[in-house]
Amino acid sequence: MSTAPGDATTAEEPRVEQPGPTDFSDPLTIREFRRAAVWLGLTVAIVLVAFLAQPLLLIFGGLVFATMLDGGTRLLGRILPIGRAWRLTIVCLAAFGFIAWTFYFAGTSLVYEADRLREVITQQFNQLFGWAKSLGIVPRGGSMDAISQQLMGSLGRLTTAVGSALGAVSSFAMIVVIGIFVAIEPRLYERGVAWMLPMDKRAEFYETSARMGFTMRRLMAGRLLGMAVEGVGTWALLAIGGVPMAALLGILTGLLAFLPNIGAIVSGVLIVLVGFSAGFEAGLWAIGVYVAVQVIDGYLIVPMVAKRSVDLAPALILGAQLLLGALFGILGLALADPIVAMIKVALEEKADNAAEEASGD
Repeated sequence: MSTAPGDATTAEEPRVEQPGPTDFSDPLTIREFRRAAVWLGLTVAIVLVAFLAQPLLLIFGGLVFATMLDGGTRLLGRILPIGRAWRLTIVCLAAFGFIAWTFYFAGTSLVYEADRLREVITQQFNQLFGWAKSLGIVPRGGSMDAISQQLMGSLGRLTTAVGSALGAVSSFAMIVVIGIFVAIEPRLYERGVAWMLPMDKRAEFYETSARMGFTMRRLMAGRLLGMAVEGVGTWALLAIGGVPMAALLGILTGLLAFLPNIGAIVSGVLIVLVGFSAGFEAGLWAIGVYVAVQVIDGYLIVPMVAKRSVDLAPALILGAQLLLGALFGILGLALADPIVAMIKVALEEKADNAAEEASGD
């Protein structure tokens, strides 16, 4: 059968098909698809972290609280040779019992002192503002609110996470619950995280996790020791010098000691303002008390803790506090120190493993 001259089926060579964009047998397509998947996954991860920042901080806060409970349980084990569950129960009861005792026996007086403290601080700030106006440091038309906003502008939204009392209570409750559950059986959660990793990475994960736990326990033990020393020392010395509201200032100083750098500045301002409200001599005594307490904490307790845990530069901690405080509120400000410490431990462990692999080769 003859074929027409215009028929292409006999005139053309057999066609050689090339892989299309949906053909995953092509190595180039597979390589480009993997690159796109990595970038897409990274973008999704960043978006999730941005939206889930507050829950992640609550979980990390629960891990920090679990570390405190675990450290107390381990320390109690050196004295009482009983099961871990009983020791953990004793630590939890002691902690919550102390908090309940503080609020029950000192709650009324502390509430009264808190009202007085607010009045005294407001009055002292107004006097300072008037003195600055008289010297020309502050513009004549300036207001106290405007100055306060300018001073706090660099810190950002420090109360975004738990700006209300209800938010603070619920956040604290979630941290406590997570911490207790993790402290009951920490190995269970550690194995759960390791199960999601490749087999060849699990040994490195367990080693890094153990080092992080050791560092966190030492860091939190030193932090609690510093809080106790600063709180009790401030209360006792202020009471000896006749500074009013010594008990409340001691409690506030102890609580603020959990925040390195920024906590010391805030507590120092409160102590000095209240001291000068009772007279010039009381103000000088308050300054001496603040300096003495900070010197003991800064030159005795902090170096001792740094040798046993991780040495963190003060400027690094302050920068992390400002950054996390502006991004995530008071919760980020409180957890900046542990977060930086854990990142440093992870990087050091990674560098040590890389050095060991290089020396082995």
